[in-house]
Amino acid sequence: MGLRAAALAVALLLGLPTLAGCGGDADGEPASGRGTEPTQGHETDQEAGNELEGAADRTICQADATAVATPYAEGFPDAWRFPPRTTVYDVEDRGSTGVIVTGISSTPFKQILDFLNHDAVDAGFEVTGGETEEHDAEANWSTGRQDGRWAIRESPQCPGETVIQVYAEPTS
Repeated sequence: MGLRAAALAVALLLGLPTLAGCGGDADGEPASGRGTEPTQGHETDQEAGNELEGAADRTICQADATAVATPYAEGFPDAWRFPPRTTVYDVEDRGSTGVIVTGISSTPFKQILDFLNHDAVDAGFEVTGGETEEHDAEANWSTGRQDGRWAIRESPQCPGETVIQVYAEPTS
């Protein structure tokens, strides 16, 4: 196991938030992009301390989404940018455990994945590990001052749309 994979495994065991339903892609390959590596094994929601599960109604289509005001919440990084054609419709401030921001985008899934693995990284959100499947992906990120996680999934209720959730841990 490489040093990054070992560090990710330790971080996951210490309770970094994760999403259910993701493994590697069909070939075991990570999300395309800088530094994204597949995680080893498969944890249950209970083992992972799954912060994003249960946040926001992920069945809302873009036509029905009402944009929330920015900044999203204290503790959510001002530098975070969502992909084009995204409507952020839910912010859940969990106080000492972090902030979860949810949006829906008409940008295709693969373009969103590319945006998060490149544009977000270029903006200072280093991908520290993740995994990708055909219809969903997730990754941990770090700015050096703050950590978090993003997750994307094609919407089964809204053809051609993708749900995006971003979790930001409180800064210390």
